[in-house]
Amino acid sequence: MTGQVRSTDSAPTAILDRVSLVLDAFDGPGLLTLTQVVTLTGLPRSSAHRILERLVQMRWLRRDGRNYELGLRLMELGSLAIHQDRLHHAALPFLHELHRVTGHVVHLGILHDSDVIYLEKIGGRVASALPSRAGGRFPADKSPIGKALLACSATAPAAGSPALADELDKIRQQGMAFATGENVTGIGGIAVPIGPIGGAIAAISICGPTKHLKFDHHHAAPVRMAAIAIMRNMSGTQSIVPTLQRRSQLRSLPTAARMPQVRYA
Repeated sequence: MTGQVRSTDSAPTAILDRVSLVLDAFDGPGLLTLTQVVTLTGLPRSSAHRILERLVQMRWLRRDGRNYELGLRLMELGSLAIHQDRLHHAALPFLHELHRVTGHVVHLGILHDSDVIYLEKIGGRVASALPSRAGGRFPADKSPIGKALLACSATAPAAGSPALADELDKIRQQGMAFATGENVTGIGGIAVPIGPIGGAIAAISICGPTKHLKFDHHHAAPVRMAAIAIMRNMSGTQSIVPTLQRRSQLRSLPTAARMPQVRYA
């Protein structure tokens, strides 16, 4: 009897594991054939074909001839998940205001293992030049927002090299991370964690042409203000109405020492 119960309990898990394998295969390449799915997942061809066709029926995937791609239902669920996310809801008005005030591309991201997952990207003319996208992953050690998270998140993995460890120590001391064009030529970024050092829950950044960015506390001030406002909004200590009001006000903040300070429980 016990063996039968275990067998019954394990069946759904095995099915879900296989479905997850198939869906994960579409993380990046886009259109895939049955043969490519079999290669990427290691599943038997008959099992992969059966799962693919069932996912097409459920609108999780779409089939065009011999090619499969992510379907509308997954897009609907992904969009719904973002809009229901408490962090995203609390951050969104401040992200739009940060973009309006600075004119730069704004990102909101969280850390997952050694990658940053972008929850939002609000762009301008520079947005198309950046490899990021909402819902996408990027190596955390290759972006300012990822480095801010590696330095300040409690769940961050250990630094993979002495050079990265030194850089993360510097980020913790400054409370912000910079990128000066090493990833995308001519494009830099400034990132600030949301939450205290060692307990950051997310990070935000601005990215734009390096000729228009100064990598100092002065240009980091609006990013820091937005991060503080988002954290306060998450804790319910202020209205959701953005507090970043005018560009002239932001320019009057020469150093982080004059920024409002937040105490975290």
